[in-house]
Amino acid sequence: MIVIHPEARVSAMADIEDSVRGTRIEIGACSVIDSFVKVKPAGGSGNLVIGERTVINSGCVLYTGQGLRIGNDVAIAANCTFAPVNHAYQDKSRPINQQGFLPGKGGIVIEDDVWIGANCVLLDGAVLRKGCVVGAGSVVRGEVAEYTVVVGNPLRQIGERS
Repeated sequence: MIVIHPEARVSAMADIEDSVRGTRIEIGACSVIDSFVKVKPAGGSGNLVIGERTVINSGCVLYTGQGLRIGNDVAIAANCTFAPVNHAYQDKSRPINQQGFLPGKGGIVIEDDVWIGANCVLLDGAVLRKGCVVGAGSVVRGEVAEYTVVVGNPLRQIGERS
């Protein structure tokens, strides 16, 4: 089920797939989904919920996996990937693409007033607390404290918002 608030703006060039497993996709008031954003219900039956006044720029890919919750007033730069899912790969007697998925780590949670720079990758279990900033090209696997500024892979704190 796809629910887009009447005051949200979704580019005609965005690609939001409907789920065959009952995943709910919600886009809040005054949020913007730019061209070439891909929403793919895959890897689980988690929901994608995007709050109000959030902007997702071109080229981003959002898998629903174990769930993806994006708060209000979030700015997401171009070409970011959100993957709240993990492929199984341990059994070397079977091809990886036939092993399914590992148990989830809680999906991805992005609280309010967060800025995510271009080309970031957020993995299952990532939690971005209120007001944090993630620098371009970073990989996020765990929790980022509120109002901190983090960069890199491995992720490290380089400052705080004042």
